Amino acid sequence: MHRLGKIGYGNGKMVQVFSSAWALLLGMGLLMVGNGMQSTLLGIRGAIENFSTFEMSIVMSCYFVGFLGGSRMAPGMIRRVGHVRVFAALASMISAVMILYPTFPNVLVWSLGRVLIGFCFSAVYVTAESWLNNAADNSNRGQALSLYMIVQTLGIVLAQVLMLAADPSGFVLFVIPSVLVSIAITPILLSISPTPAFDTTKPMSLRELVNFSPLGAVGMFLLGGIFAAQFGMSSVYGAEAGLSVAQISLYVATFFVGAVVLQYPIGWISDRMDRRTLIVIVSLIGLGGSLLAMFLGQSYSVLLVSAFVMGGMSNPLYSLLIAHTNDYLEHEDMAAASGGMVFINGLGAIAGPVITGWLMGTTLGPPGFYLFTSILFAMLALYAGYRATQRAAVPVDETGEYIAISPSATSMAVEYAQEYAIETDLEGETEE
Repeated sequence: MHRLGKIGYGNGKMVQVFSSAWALLLGMGLLMVGNGMQSTLLGIRGAIENFSTFEMSIVMSCYFVGFLGGSRMAPGMIRRVGHVRVFAALASMISAVMILYPTFPNVLVWSLGRVLIGFCFSAVYVTAESWLNNAADNSNRGQALSLYMIVQTLGIVLAQVLMLAADPSGFVLFVIPSVLVSIAITPILLSISPTPAFDTTKPMSLRELVNFSPLGAVGMFLLGGIFAAQFGMSSVYGAEAGLSVAQISLYVATFFVGAVVLQYPIGWISDRMDRRTLIVIVSLIGLGGSLLAMFLGQSYSVLLVSAFVMGGMSNPLYSLLIAHTNDYLEHEDMAAASGGMVFINGLGAIAGPVITGWLMGTTLGPPGFYLFTSILFAMLALYAGYRATQRAAVPVDETGEYIAISPSATSMAVEYAQEYAIETDLEGETEE
């Protein structure tokens, strides 16, 4: 029997989660503000420092190199020295690196800084996600994960507002995220007394993951490129297109506003139709948003509409691909698949800014940004349509839980989402 309202908001439980984990969520929100500011600011400052588009694409790509490495190494670090030390040490490192950017405006220094910051943020996220999971129980874990995603996204949106606080050619805009990251440590470390037990599931091999869900694996790789282009290169595009700082800030924020607004409606639909068909539809809408800006991007209003559509499609696609993959996995394999999916997504994310920067550096100019995302959206739609012809769809009443997860989440959050989906499915089977 199909369970209605799988992704329900659960307002009472959401309040319960917030009251028990407000300090952690506040700290993570401040960290996301810092992360969002440094990403947008570097794109703008790089143009001021006369870095080429391709040089900036390397700088932006390096964040995802570090992020991928951090998500793989963080569990071992936490086991060795504990959550508190890992969180405090790496957050302090993030704060320090943000001050070094304007001090040494050099491509190599910035690239190394981005690797380090990506590594640190990833490990900090792993730590926070395990704390959040420990603070929740089976009755509110879905709401906790959703609230975590909302806080992450709103933090990035707020970061764009703070970009208007000072001149990007100076030091102040680098000092603000550094201070915010330093402040973020305080409420978390002072309010969270129990250190949660930490363990991770042995990951599934990539070959096994591809065999279980070819669309999940290929889709994650393509989506990694799309998300990295949005998160890493949208500010570079804005600078190359001659937008003002205020215009760039609103433009970047609109990607994430679209993600928040459209995540849940698409999730609601995904529980009521063949997910492969929905992946095709969502990808085609994302393609339409990309093509709109590629041909009509001279209008700033068109850029905003395009950003809303692209962000609103790409973020739900991440959760859709995870949910689709789960439909073909046994319960005992779902958590193990999380690491592989995040790793494949990370590989696409590393390549995304580099290819985007190369296209923008050719005679295409700024529209190369949208050519890249258009190609990836089109490839995802075509491959999802092809896969729909290769095996029968899972009956709607047998599909698993859709959990809203941000592409910026680590394998830990995805693993916890998988475990929550398993628990919810088992409870549903028991009720039936």
